[in-house]
Amino acid sequence: MSNTRETELMLQGYGLTTAQVLYHMPDHPHLLQTFLWQQYDLAPEFPALKGFITFWREELDGPLHSVTYAHRHLVSSGEWRSVTGELVLH
Repeated sequence: MSNTRETELMLQGYGLTTAQVLYHMPDHPHLLQTFLWQQYDLAPEFPALKGFITFWREELDGPLHSVTYAHRHLVSSGEWRSVTGELVLH
């Protein structure tokens, strides 16, 4: 994803969502494995995270144990401002 696209998403209200997925290994169900996932997502609906979890349940063999997530808005409307000048120091 390009920086311009990331900035556009942030200005539309998207933030970085990180999820830690614990799942049972298919061959050894008594063992848990971890997987980290990051994506720009829109809180509080989290369509990308819900889509990822649906994909996991339908397509992958390791049954989910738990999903823990964190979400952070990286840019808000109060933090973004246009710079109209430049000061150059030698």
